[in-house]
Amino acid sequence: MIIVVCGPTGVGKTKMSVELAKKYDAVIINGDAMQVYKGLDIGTAKVTEEEKEGIKHYLFDVASVDDNYTVYDYQRDLRALLEKFHDRNVIIVGGSGLYIKAGLYDYRFTEESTTNNYDDKSNKELYEMLLKRDGKIDVHINNRKRLVRKLNRVNEDFNGNKLLYKDTFFIGLTAPREVLYERINKRVDMMVKDGLVDEVKKFYDEGIRTKAIYTGIGYKELYSYFDGDISLDEALDLIRQRSRKYAKRQYTWFNHQMDINWFNVNFEDFSKTVDEVISFIEAKK
Repeated sequence: MIIVVCGPTGVGKTKMSVELAKKYDAVIINGDAMQVYKGLDIGTAKVTEEEKEGIKHYLFDVASVDDNYTVYDYQRDLRALLEKFHDRNVIIVGGSGLYIKAGLYDYRFTEESTTNNYDDKSNKELYEMLLKRDGKIDVHINNRKRLVRKLNRVNEDFNGNKLLYKDTFFIGLTAPREVLYERINKRVDMMVKDGLVDEVKKFYDEGIRTKAIYTGIGYKELYSYFDGDISLDEALDLIRQRSRKYAKRQYTWFNHQMDINWFNVNFEDFSKTVDEVISFIEAKK
């Protein structure tokens, strides 16, 4: 059995995954694009050793911030783990919908297609390649950026309706928007208290300015503070604002791309939400 615990940032996915893992004697696999990176701990709200409660966790801390760990890499690594644990219950937890869907659904692409800029091709060659593969083109031959983007997209063969694994349950955690936004704001404050600024400063002082750093919310904003472009308060306000907007985008993505069973989180008594999710799974098994 595979249980996917997903939803927006700050809604309690980590806690739910651990409780379900204890119930079903499962291993836990990361489904967050940023938590694969070593050292990006506080800013990504990565599960702590204490929170793991002795349960095996996989695909956390598997890449350096100097690496460009793509959705292609994640798909490969997730499927390898699902094969390894084919006789175990597995819980995938995270908010990176594209990564989770690429791993579980019939999402086919080449490693080349995730990074290819086609620098060795002329616009005419790109146009002709698209014509052969797609049969029709709604992009002007002089719009190279769109030609490259569309060609990479055509290289991906995506069937959003074909789930590759049986006995898979998609559990989404949700909360009223005002409640979630307040939790996000407070979580940023807690991250600062736990040492977020020092965590980011370490990478800044080492001169690391990679894609991983500039993708993660909380890191790029503090880099702007260290660069002297904005104040610390402005950086933290940006982190809160962008985290809230990210949560909204996560909802939109999951609702349009995956068939999620949503559960409203009882933050006053989280065990009630856990019981509700378990009852749902047991009824569907």
